[in-house]
Amino acid sequence: MRIMRAAFASSFDADNPLAALTVGDRPEPTLPQDDWVTVQVRASSLNHHDLWSLRGVGLTGDQLPMILGCDAVGEDPDGNQVVIYPVIPTPGDPRGMSILSEHFPGTLAERVAVPRMNLLPLPAGLSPTDAACLPTAWLTAWRMLTTRGRAEEAESVLVQGAGGGVATAAVALGLALGKRVYATSRDAGKRERITELGATALEPGARLPERVDVVIETVGAATFDHSLKSAAPGARIVVSGATAGHEPKVNLRRVFAMQLEILGTSMGTPGELTELLAFCAEHEVRPVVDSVLPFSRVEEAFARLHSGEVFGKVVVDHTA
Repeated sequence: MRIMRAAFASSFDADNPLAALTVGDRPEPTLPQDDWVTVQVRASSLNHHDLWSLRGVGLTGDQLPMILGCDAVGEDPDGNQVVIYPVIPTPGDPRGMSILSEHFPGTLAERVAVPRMNLLPLPAGLSPTDAACLPTAWLTAWRMLTTRGRAEEAESVLVQGAGGGVATAAVALGLALGKRVYATSRDAGKRERITELGATALEPGARLPERVDVVIETVGAATFDHSLKSAAPGARIVVSGATAGHEPKVNLRRVFAMQLEILGTSMGTPGELTELLAFCAEHEVRPVVDSVLPFSRVEEAFARLHSGEVFGKVVVDHTA
């Protein structure tokens, strides 16, 4: 049996997810169906999803060990540079789908198996380490702004809790789409970075200069009342996460009086990822990267993400 190096969940630890992470040898990926192929991974990136997996959220003990990682760029069996779309049809899952590292081994390994239809060409001008940031966090932000938030009808956007992968992507993409972008963060250093990107940085709960047409909400209970108060008539509040509480109080009188839309979303379609890749290549939009570490230091990459100090994406270079 051939083996490869991988980063995987070997146990669960709700309080210290890093203690559940193992870097070691795992069997080469198998192909569950004829239309699957093996991709040689060149670059990957981390998501908070990986930390939640180590905490035991979304996985059960009988699925261990599970190779982590949703995002990757690599080389297909024909030598083509490809971006992996990480959503896999999964009839046994209540959602009808799953993300790599949930039911199928993930991308934090030398090689990963995926359906051939999940491979998208790497556009010219996008490096593997940049493109590896896009399939999860940036795709989620793109769908929040475009498909769900209808950014083409908007002039202004509020992003709550910028710093994390999705929120920081929403800031960068909102600016690239030509919108006035406001973004909140508790951290003064992150507010400075937000300003450098070209957005208006605010402390959480601060009064905005105007009510906005789209609110990007990944924080949850801690910011949701502010999101409601900051929304213009007919605005869309798009929710893709709840890192600070999933049961906010909602002022329904404000919702109906202002005719607000509260929309949930998760990930995106292959077509939306194709649009995002083309948009980034054409408009020279590059992901906000916190750090790039070689796979030999993947444990440091997880520690960096877990620290809460990241601004943008933590990327793993599998060629270094």
